[in-house]
Amino acid sequence: MNTLVEAMPVIWVALGVVVLLILNMKFKINGMLALLLAAIFVGVCEGLPLEAIGKSIETGIGSTLGHLALIILFGAILGKLMVDSGAAQRVSSTLLQRFGPKKVQWAIMVIGLIFGLAMFYEVAFLILAPLVISIAREAKIPFLKLGITMVAAATTAHSLFPPQPGPTALVAAFHADMGMVYIYGVIVAIPTVICSGIILPKLLGNLDRPIPQLLESQKVFRDDEMPSFAVSLLVPLIPAIIITGVTLIKLVVPANPHITSLLNFVGSAQISMLIAVLVALYAFGTARGKSMTDVMLSYSTAIEKVALVVFIIGAGGAFKQIIMDTGVGDYIADMMRTSSVSPLIMAWFITVLLRLATGAGTVSAITAAGIVGPMITTFNVDPALMVLATASGSNTLTHVNDAAFWLFKEYFGLSIKDTFKTWGLLELTNSVVGLLIVLLLDLII
Repeated sequence: MNTLVEAMPVIWVALGVVVLLILNMKFKINGMLALLLAAIFVGVCEGLPLEAIGKSIETGIGSTLGHLALIILFGAILGKLMVDSGAAQRVSSTLLQRFGPKKVQWAIMVIGLIFGLAMFYEVAFLILAPLVISIAREAKIPFLKLGITMVAAATTAHSLFPPQPGPTALVAAFHADMGMVYIYGVIVAIPTVICSGIILPKLLGNLDRPIPQLLESQKVFRDDEMPSFAVSLLVPLIPAIIITGVTLIKLVVPANPHITSLLNFVGSAQISMLIAVLVALYAFGTARGKSMTDVMLSYSTAIEKVALVVFIIGAGGAFKQIIMDTGVGDYIADMMRTSSVSPLIMAWFITVLLRLATGAGTVSAITAAGIVGPMITTFNVDPALMVLATASGSNTLTHVNDAAFWLFKEYFGLSIKDTFKTWGLLELTNSVVGLLIVLLLDLII
């Protein structure tokens, strides 16, 4: 009886997810409203005071959009400016000429890894999405085939490698050598992305879907109408260049509070994206002979098209906060403390459970690290492998309580069913293959 009572938070969360799916899929209620209703349902069933439920919703929306709102808006604006100026067409046509339609997936994989390593996943996704769709249009292949490759690469790099926040925190938690994390991480990342980004799309059957309205270009540009390839690729890379440059400068410049404050400001995701947008307004707008009125039309259209995506992601943050406030994470952590399973497998499994329950990748990874960290010396496990096992667990199948799930769904204009089929399976493949490679390394090293 006590066990059942202790497990009730998990049961209510599971029922809340069912309610959400029924509202969205059966009754066709918009995702934002369905998420809020499901969040209230879980909070009431769990016995949270009504005032606390309201506060959790406010906190969840605020914490999620406080980080993501400007990133999503600036990313959408940058993508729209690239589409409307012909920059996306220039990059896609050049890559197709260099690699050909049969090898373009490999080019997308490399670009996805670079962007995922250098910037926040949401930034990488929003910058690469218009390129992927433009390339797919010219190559006459379904955009989701390339979209899966891009997302698989970006999420893998984002999850495994510092300076991204999750793996950086794990390196500190497990006292791992960052250099070894990079070396082993490359060994883990390559087969992982090949399996989820190259092989998986071939097994998913028909991936042909309508091109999202936001990213559908109404014009085929002549060569002289488009920016150069260098400009078309350099402008969207500005956030990556700034963030990476700031990281390197911090390593070589003596610590100074004023300099550090300036670097942190310029190197933040929001400010680096703002700089990229300002440059894009010139490079993809006025420098191409457009009036500022025309440029601002692209700007406004991008915001209008992506506004609902922003609110849906905010509602997802509310649902996630309610779930976290029910104590699901603590229950799962306590349940696993007495297990005698290998720390690598346990770290991965706990992280997967927490990610499924809370939708928070970094939080689930750090929680798992706190549980299995003391076992490293007992089991004589390489700390770098512990970092990668836990990171692979954080990059797993996610669902309706994850902002990235809704970003993928809404931006690509997919149903929930199709989102599980694509996003869900690619993330699950990432996670499982990543763990298997880590376990293989553990046997060899």
